[in-house]
Amino acid sequence: MAGNSSYLIMSTEKGFTLLELLVVVGIIAALSSIVLGGYRTGEDRFALQRSANKLSQDLRMAENMAMMGNPSPVTFGEIFPSGGYGFYFDIATSTGAAGHYTFFCDCNDNAEYELSGSSVSCASSTVAVPFPELIETLSLETGVVISAVYPNTAFSITFFPPDPIIKITGDDSVSYDEAVITLNLYGKTKTITINTVGLIDID
Repeated sequence: MAGNSSYLIMSTEKGFTLLELLVVVGIIAALSSIVLGGYRTGEDRFALQRSANKLSQDLRMAENMAMMGNPSPVTFGEIFPSGGYGFYFDIATSTGAAGHYTFFCDCNDNAEYELSGSSVSCASSTVAVPFPELIETLSLETGVVISAVYPNTAFSITFFPPDPIIKITGDDSVSYDEAVITLNLYGKTKTITINTVGLIDID
């Protein structure tokens, strides 16, 4: 009888059916996709915010360099540029398209970035170079692009001491009171606005 009783107890034990296992795996997969999707969305949002902050900080850097009268790099003669320091934004050409923008010395005091010319420094103009005022091309985070700018499709913003004096010049050579830069990452956007008073706003 003891042997029969043991057999009956063992025979009544149950395990998971294949259907039940498939349901559990499906639930886990669905929850994982939700969590990972939210993580990706959060990462995109932070990357966009970091890029907007970096751009804002770069603008402040140029402003501070102008206010302090910092000399230009060695290749520009180590003198203060006659027009100060500036940034150039352009979504129409490879010069500043996508996730790039240009830091430059305004060597000829025209409040615009020179796309061609012969000046190799702010002290002389002897050798022809493609971008005579270029200091550095700066990049945003991977995937973040400059999708729109105002004024026009390109503009220069320059900073000159002492206040500093801020000038915003469109590619039409017209002066404006405000500039707007729109950053885009997979459809999400951040807008940076700067005016000639020096106010920088991230929206």
